[in-house]
Amino acid sequence: MAGPTIVLVHGAFADASSLRALYDQLLSEDVKVIAPPNPLRGLTGGDGEYLKGVIKEIDGPVLLVGHSYGGSVITAAGTADNVVGLVYISGFAPDEGENLTDLQSKFPPPGIIPYIVQHDLPDGGKEFTLAPQGFHESFCADVPDADAAFYAISQRPLAGVALTEAASTPAWRSRPVWGIFGTADRCIDPGVHRFSYDRMGATVTEVDGASHVVMISHPKEVAEVVMTAVHKLS
Repeated sequence: MAGPTIVLVHGAFADASSLRALYDQLLSEDVKVIAPPNPLRGLTGGDGEYLKGVIKEIDGPVLLVGHSYGGSVITAAGTADNVVGLVYISGFAPDEGENLTDLQSKFPPPGIIPYIVQHDLPDGGKEFTLAPQGFHESFCADVPDADAAFYAISQRPLAGVALTEAASTPAWRSRPVWGIFGTADRCIDPGVHRFSYDRMGATVTEVDGASHVVMISHPKEVAEVVMTAVHKLS
C-alpha cells in the first residue's frame, strides 16, 4: 500500500532500540519505517530542529510517532509541510508557551521522582538520568528483569533545558492525532496523557496496567494504533 513514511522518535532515558519491538510488529506491513536518534538536548532549538532536518530529507508524506519526551519533539517538528499525522506513545504534547515541568505539575508527581539523578555539565547546565536501582520499577515495570537491567545501564540523559523550554506552535493544532498510553505509567502521570490527548482531540487507546514503555510490553497494540493512522492517512 502507498502511505506515509513512519518516523519513530524515542524519548528520554532511552535510544531508538526502545522502539525495536514496535518496529518488529510493523515489518509485516507494507510501510517504510525509520527510527532516527533524538539528541535529548533541548526542545525548540535542538531536538525539534534536528527532527525537522530528518523529515526534510524524506520524499513524500510522513507520520511522526513519538514516545515520552519524543512526543514533545514531534509536537515541535510536526509543523513541517510533509507531516500528515502524529501518534503519541505515552508522550508529552505541550501547547504553545507551555513547558513540560508546568504541564506535569498540574497532576500528581510521577513515580520516577525519587530516582531522578542530576548531573552537572561543564557549561553550567544540567542533565538527568534515572538511578539504576529504581529504573525497573519506575520506567519499565512490565518488562523482564534482564531487559530492564540493560535499559538502565544504557540509558541516555536528558538535558534539563528540555523540561523548561516553552513549546512553539504545536503541530497537533493542524494535524490528525492518535494517542496510546498505559494506565500504570510511572514516568508521566496518566492524568497528563488524558488531559493532553483530550485537548488535542486525539483518538485514544488506554492499555490497562501497562507501564511507560507500552511499545515494549504491548507492541501489537501500539502497532495497531500506528497502522490505523497509516490507513486513515493513505
